[in-house]
Amino acid sequence: QVQLVESGGGLVQAGGSLRLSCAASGRTFGGYTMGWFRQAPGKEREFVGGISWIDSSISYADSVKGRFTISRDNAKNTVYLQMSSLKPEDTGVYYCAAKGTIVVPTNPASYDYWGQGTQVTVSS
Repeated sequence: QVQLVESGGGLVQAGGSLRLSCAASGRTFGGYTMGWFRQAPGKEREFVGGISWIDSSISYADSVKGRFTISRDNAKNTVYLQMSSLKPEDTGVYYCAAKGTIVVPTNPASYDYWGQGTQVTVSS
């Protein structure tokens, strides 16, 4: 079992920045690929980005490339999502997820463990 807890959400103006954290506990964090997803009201949960545990390769959704950065600190069992140049359409609940794989799945159904989510609201 892996427990995930997100933090760092909040209200920010368009163009601003936020950094989300996802702290993991339980089984070996280093063996899990970590994904970030978001869900806006009335919409499906969508892939934001993810980082592989084996080579730290990173994938991003096209909508966030160049604005968001994912990193992980295996010593701290934490993965981060640095968000810059935020837009109102980035608003939603942000979730981190974990899966014991070397690739970065983009389908949320592929992930085994989820955090409770943290709200990000970007005002125009």
